[in-house]
Amino acid sequence: MTIGIIGAMIEEVEPLLKELKLERKLVKAGMEFNHGELWNNKVVIVKSGIGKVNAAVCTQILIDDFNVDAVINVGVAGGVGEDVYPGDVIIAENLVQHDMDSTAFGDKRGQIPRLDTFDFKCDETLLLKSKRACEKMNNCKYFVGRIVTGDQFIADSDKIKWLSEEFSALACEMEGGSVAQVCYLNDIPFVVIRSASDNANNGAHMDYEKFKPIAVNNSVTILKNMLETM
Repeated sequence: MTIGIIGAMIEEVEPLLKELKLERKLVKAGMEFNHGELWNNKVVIVKSGIGKVNAAVCTQILIDDFNVDAVINVGVAGGVGEDVYPGDVIIAENLVQHDMDSTAFGDKRGQIPRLDTFDFKCDETLLLKSKRACEKMNNCKYFVGRIVTGDQFIADSDKIKWLSEEFSALACEMEGGSVAQVCYLNDIPFVVIRSASDNANNGAHMDYEKFKPIAVNNSVTILKNMLETM
């Protein structure tokens, strides 16, 4: 079994690369795919770059070139749910692309036209492993629910409230929904896990340099706990 691990930014994958027993590298579409062993599991770790197109290209390469059996997407998100605070973990139960708008044709906002699903549901087994991984951590507050994705960096409190009201979102970011769509189309199990950096809905904010080690620790610990049971 080979697991693809995607982070959008180098901060999100660098600590994992330090733990990786590297076997080979492949550079494709400007992305470096690091294939090797991580905590007794075959993995491919890659920094996709920011945004939906980067994430989609990255995910398809993992599927086509490395034949991954599952994909785990980790990283940072903005909190949307009123109870989500910096450092909290959000595990996606499902994902919606909030910037998809074909309402002029009668579709629900977020619905990708002519696709047979509204949201992209994470794999139940990976979801359970993610929750159990969080439960093993000390002082880790986590939530399970919807994460919304769009090619927009959202800092406006009104837009955050709209995402909460329109989609019942817990968090928003810029890659997860795209990873989810590609996995859905290829019938590949996936899960998306995020650490909240701020929340314009409740005014909570943490300086990025202070937040970064928290996010990194969350990602490393959750993935290690998960991979030990794979």
